[in-house]
Amino acid sequence: MAKLLKIDVFTDVVCPWCLVGSARLDRALAELPDEVELVVENHPFYLDPSVPPEGVDVGEMLKQKYAKDPKEMWERVEGEARKAGLDLDLSRQPRMFNTAKAHTITRLSKPNGNQHELANAIAEAYFLDHRQINDDNVLVDIAADFGWDRGDALDAINDESELAITAQLATSAAEQGIRGVPFFVFGEKYALSGAQPDEVFKQALDKIVSEL
Repeated sequence: MAKLLKIDVFTDVVCPWCLVGSARLDRALAELPDEVELVVENHPFYLDPSVPPEGVDVGEMLKQKYAKDPKEMWERVEGEARKAGLDLDLSRQPRMFNTAKAHTITRLSKPNGNQHELANAIAEAYFLDHRQINDDNVLVDIAADFGWDRGDALDAINDESELAITAQLATSAAEQGIRGVPFFVFGEKYALSGAQPDEVFKQALDKIVSEL
């Protein structure tokens, strides 16, 4: 008999630690027994809700905030990304973009059952392929690979009411106490914050599966 496991994922596609955390989650999920039926639901969270549509220069922002070379901060996450099998070079994606549209197309993909995969694809396009995910055409191209009609996807990411719902959900997540991402909830019982080591994800999943 199948065991149903729901995992709620709070990430932002311009968060490098979310890229690493999602990769580690997926590696742990791949090792689950066949009888475990997975439902992974992604939820909006804005790393920085004040980012304008044209984006901001991340390097300059970090220099002003911390008065140090951002490469020092990037090296740690790049090193952890390599351990997760990701060739991450943050100097090649200099801008951080507003992610309202990315979250909206991900949220509206829930009926397709591939929210998590779409969110990962957008994050990888941004960080690994260095694509400009504030460009509607880029988002539509990615969405089309996950079953969206291009016209429907374009309408969805420019629908003001849908964007407002996304913004409200992102605000609600912060109001519920989620202060940073990635943040994962397993079986509506256990929470895990941050891009934890592989063994931490495995232990969390083993525990919750044993209780199903």
